[in-house]
Amino acid sequence: VQLQASGGGLVQAGGSLRLSCAASGRAFSRYTMAWFRQAPGKEREFVALISWSAGSTYYADSVKGRFTVSRDNAKNTVYLQMNSLKPEDTAVYYCAASPEAITTTERQYAYWGQGTQVTVSS
Repeated sequence: VQLQASGGGLVQAGGSLRLSCAASGRAFSRYTMAWFRQAPGKEREFVALISWSAGSTYYADSVKGRFTVSRDNAKNTVYLQMNSLKPEDTAVYYCAASPEAITTTERQYAYWGQGTQVTVSS
């Protein structure tokens, strides 16, 4: 599986962005998909995930109620709608795919996109 993230950019606090992650490979629909982020000087952290059937989603407490993860298996694409953005959301956002069970554990994600920069100004 190859992943290509896009949609990042510069936005003012309170604004919105929608990230997309396009995947290649016929097995996309079988994978749990997740978004992680890494801010400057910090470790990469989990943001959100969605199960293969889109029946389950899970969010980090820091984004709960503001971010929404979704997927379109027909288009091999997963999305992250980010609303009410805060300066602390500034980071490089990565999409990832896991063939294993629904998990927030980074090491269980075998495939990673290249990352897209999100910058939120105050």
